[in-house]
Amino acid sequence: MAVAREATPVESAEDVRAADLDREDLLQIYRNMLITRGIEERGHILYRQGKIPGSFYTGRGNEAAAVGVATAMQPDDVGTPIQRDMGVHVTRGTPPWRIFAQYMGRSDGLAAGKDGNVHMADIRLGLMAMVSHLPAMMPVAVGCALSFQIRKQPRVAVGWSGDGAMARGDAHEAMNLAGVRKLPVVFIVDNNQYAYSTPNRLSFACEHLADRGPAYGFEGIVVDGTDVVTVFREAQRAIEKAREGGGPTIIELITLRMEGHAVHDDAGYVPRELLAEFGSKDPLERFRSWLAEVEDCSDDEFSAIEDEVRAWIEAGVLEAETSPQPDPADVREGVYAETEQLG
Repeated sequence: MAVAREATPVESAEDVRAADLDREDLLQIYRNMLITRGIEERGHILYRQGKIPGSFYTGRGNEAAAVGVATAMQPDDVGTPIQRDMGVHVTRGTPPWRIFAQYMGRSDGLAAGKDGNVHMADIRLGLMAMVSHLPAMMPVAVGCALSFQIRKQPRVAVGWSGDGAMARGDAHEAMNLAGVRKLPVVFIVDNNQYAYSTPNRLSFACEHLADRGPAYGFEGIVVDGTDVVTVFREAQRAIEKAREGGGPTIIELITLRMEGHAVHDDAGYVPRELLAEFGSKDPLERFRSWLAEVEDCSDDEFSAIEDEVRAWIEAGVLEAETSPQPDPADVREGVYAETEQLG
């Protein structure tokens, strides 16, 4: 039996204003979603051209989930986005050219060519780079939240995970400590319904992953992850509740991974009817239609934003390609703390 609250969708302009979003805010959200998808679509081309080493992962279908949550964060908050959350990096201010440089393994990439191409984050923007063992980032977010609580800082940590990650012990340990200490942390679960090729029905027995929140002593919320405005509203409420001492929340964002686990995977195990269902709820198309209806946005406005984004993407690729390859002599720079830094 479900125990998490299921969020009702934001429908009217009045609902949006109540969430402190004006028209320019909404257009910026649309712009960030377009940039997110544009980066990953261009990345696919670069990969096929042999310009991206290793594998390639995308979050198509997850744009609303990532951008909606990141928009709700304050500048001093921190987060641990994972490989489907490109929109978090975009929304927090990472320029496209640095993301492309990261993909290409160049020295101007966020990891300076020293880590996997999706293991990216700019700590100056309050983001911490993921590791391949994805739920291991949840204790990192909880550690940040504990430090904020001890220091009495009005800051919040946001910890991301996927549905598959929720089966690991570190996810449970993180949520247990967060609940016990009533920490200022929000757990975001991107439930794209497949842990690689394992469907939800073979991964967990509760109705919703957010149902686990009350078991640890905090609220669980289920949200349609293709609805960016509702994602924003629920994330904002949870983040501000945490900031005010109300403790953690787990938000489960229901999406579907619209491409394979990575480029090597054709996702043939996903039922075609499920792909069709979520294809009809494409986050960008859905939000574009919503803006046209609720905010009376014109085709000319949309076209201007789309042209602007295409130009940024192309300029970003060109700039990234001018970034030098990493110098092997610098391989240990920034990897280990220097003695004077420890003093």
